[in-house]
Amino acid sequence: MKFKINRDHFAAGLGQVVSVVNNRLSLPVLVNVLIEAENDSIRLTTTNLDLRISCKIKAEIMDAGKITLPAKWLKDIVSGFKSSDVFVEMQGESRVKITSGSSKFNPIGIPAVDFPPEPPVGDEFAFEIEQGDLSSMIKSVSYAQSTDENRYVLNGVLFSFNEDKVALVATDGRRLATSEKKMPVSVENPTQFILPAKTISELQKQLGSSGKIRFALSERQVVFEIDVNDGNGGLMDKIRIVSKIVEGNYPQYKGVIPKDSGNRIEVEREDLLSAVLQAAKVTTDKNSSVVLNISANLIEITASSTEYGEASDKLAVRYEGPEARIAFNPQFITDPLKALTQDSVVFEFKDDLSPGVFKTKDESFLCVVMPQRK
Repeated sequence: MKFKINRDHFAAGLGQVVSVVNNRLSLPVLVNVLIEAENDSIRLTTTNLDLRISCKIKAEIMDAGKITLPAKWLKDIVSGFKSSDVFVEMQGESRVKITSGSSKFNPIGIPAVDFPPEPPVGDEFAFEIEQGDLSSMIKSVSYAQSTDENRYVLNGVLFSFNEDKVALVATDGRRLATSEKKMPVSVENPTQFILPAKTISELQKQLGSSGKIRFALSERQVVFEIDVNDGNGGLMDKIRIVSKIVEGNYPQYKGVIPKDSGNRIEVEREDLLSAVLQAAKVTTDKNSSVVLNISANLIEITASSTEYGEASDKLAVRYEGPEARIAFNPQFITDPLKALTQDSVVFEFKDDLSPGVFKTKDESFLCVVMPQRK
């Protein structure tokens, strides 16, 4: 293997794949990046056995070949080169010479044959969606994933497809967020799978504001192919992510969503977010709630604790229903409000003991939040 590559392009490609690497994994080769040189590009691949990510970068290939080298270490040295050209050449089965300007390194790698092969997954992409749309949907629900390892089925996001829409769902048992988008889906029967939290985090990093992302499914894996707009004239090819699917059945979440909350208030999203964030500054672990005091055309947000005293703010709204006083964990209100971009949101409630619902006016997003006892 022998190739020449631009330093910035090499570093950018390593940056795309290095986050999968975990130095605590038991197999030494899993700390490495697989480098495959062929035709006019190199392919970089990392894996932790549950998640695999790869990308291709344009390069001048003198001799084809492949090797694995420590991923994070390689990214650090490539980023530190002063010269714009990097030369990589294998010298024997596992030793490599890397030069750039006056800098030279001779790392010892691990043969590519020891790197785990990609699991067999078909390349027939059943679903396709705009990256910007999927990115917004993931952002609007991912905060509601559970972190309780005993409830592993909830440690991820549910993707649900039917003939005319895709829906994303996340819940930790105390709140539930859903986001839907109408789109044609080429499946005969409804399809769904659960992506683990690590994959969700990686997707959020990789998704851009333009271009497509495609999905291919097998029984236990899902493949994502992401178009790349790298700003370098197409020098980086599509990013490929292969992820295991969380095994198990997701709860019947639709039964948690109130059918008719009865009372509805439309409020400016940023105003409510600001008021709750301010009130939350006087809360503590022992007094971790803010209270929405609702009356005619007014919401007063209050909070108090023995350590910091009291806080309050008032928002003018259009509302003529009954008065109510509902306590919530402030983070359960601020998380969805931060994730959305709409100017206004709708808050629906029945009484102070029933779940509250935050939603967008077009109802493509909603978040069900359990109240706290005052």
